[in-house]
Amino acid sequence: MTATGNRSSERRRNGPRNDAYDQTDRKMTAKMSPRTTLDKLWDSHQILQRADGASLLWVDRHFVHEGSHHAFARIAEKGMAVRHPELTFGVADHYVPTSGAPATDDIARMIRTLSENTARHDIRLFGTDDPRQGIVHVVGPELGLTLPGLLIVCGDSHTATHGALGAYAFGIGATEVAHVLATQTIWQKKPKRMRLAVEGTLMDGVSAKDIALNWIARLGADGGRGHAIEYAGSAIEALSVEGRLTLCNLSIEGGARSGMVAPDQKTLDWIKGRDFAPEGADWDRAAEAFLSLAPDDGAEYDTEAVLDAAEIAPIVTWGTSPEEALPITATLPDPSRAGSEAQAKRIAASLDYMGLGAGRPLDGTPVDQIFIGSCTNGRIEDLRNAAAVLKGRLAIVPGMISPGSAQVKAQAEQEGLDRIFIEAGLDWVGSGCSMCVGMNGDLVAPGKRCASTTNRNFRGRQGKGARTHLMSPAMAAAAAVTGTITDVRPLLKGRA
Repeated sequence: MTATGNRSSERRRNGPRNDAYDQTDRKMTAKMSPRTTLDKLWDSHQILQRADGASLLWVDRHFVHEGSHHAFARIAEKGMAVRHPELTFGVADHYVPTSGAPATDDIARMIRTLSENTARHDIRLFGTDDPRQGIVHVVGPELGLTLPGLLIVCGDSHTATHGALGAYAFGIGATEVAHVLATQTIWQKKPKRMRLAVEGTLMDGVSAKDIALNWIARLGADGGRGHAIEYAGSAIEALSVEGRLTLCNLSIEGGARSGMVAPDQKTLDWIKGRDFAPEGADWDRAAEAFLSLAPDDGAEYDTEAVLDAAEIAPIVTWGTSPEEALPITATLPDPSRAGSEAQAKRIAASLDYMGLGAGRPLDGTPVDQIFIGSCTNGRIEDLRNAAAVLKGRLAIVPGMISPGSAQVKAQAEQEGLDRIFIEAGLDWVGSGCSMCVGMNGDLVAPGKRCASTTNRNFRGRQGKGARTHLMSPAMAAAAAVTGTITDVRPLLKGRA
């Protein structure tokens, strides 16, 4: 362990309010070459490095949820305690019932086990009886637990979401969760650095969800494999923080280890005043450190890609992988025109599962229901975008709208968004992961087609035999009022 690593670890034992800026405020005495945001985050968390290149990294925030029970059981078997319970936070989300139906015994047991494990180790829990409950990747940022410069882990692949605030955040497996619980550290090999720039201005009706699905479709589900993506460019700078959270959330769907956006003034304005954010003089020092995380001029990346924002249209998935996505104006692919036999078989299999015909327009495809919510698109901006389409209109297919947290739900109700959804004929339900993964009983029936704002369209993701089309909240709202996958842009004319 280096001397610098020792000092950093000692400072972080003071608790969650102090570590956010201490670890970014280290003075480097040696002259260094220009560094990327990833380089800065990695350097400030590395304790030591093994001969094989793996580094032991300090963890600033560890989020646990119902699925973390295996890790708690593992440390219990070894008679170990949680090393830093003040840096670990429990959130009930995946199994939380949202539609009012009583929890099954299995669901109730999962929620109860999380409560027992967090209580046993004196870990703060945002559970079903807490007014701040919600999806972990919504709750962390909105409470100020997610801050620039932190290293954040959770036993959930979409932990990359938190990188939108300038954190290095990634999902980990059950064995790694146990290691973090016991040591507050994790072994990792440094990923490659990727800069993905989106330049120009997005068209009306095009959102961060469309940016993400666009780059994944272009570069492929392995396009970011082995990399940490730093999103940049004028279109990214123009995104709201909520939009950046959506973009980073989907990084994992393109194979990346994480996604991040360098902190700017918009980031600071969004964080300041949140429950766990630094205050007073601490805030001033933290804000300076946060902004210093921006990549240095001349910083080099292993991979770079540039997209033109003006070329991005509303995007919809047609198959069973997020990379199988097309602009709403496109026609479905034809296996006979594929570039290889393997590709032809993949296209044919996806079309068959989805019940779609090759060469037909994507626009006009009938849907059976819609879902708006999840850690990808369950924030207040997402609900406002959906309401802009739905206001004064009636849904002709059923649908469910689940806010990403109890606080988002309360704000939406204060703004009257819930009335718009209810008057349109859609179900306004509680906060949680809900129909994204179907662990809480909210499912899409076999063979049914769902226009969904979630992050994955894998076979059976929303229920056995379910057919999922990923899209933005505005596009899902358009599907609700037309009963088909349709271009939202005409429906937004004359509306804010």
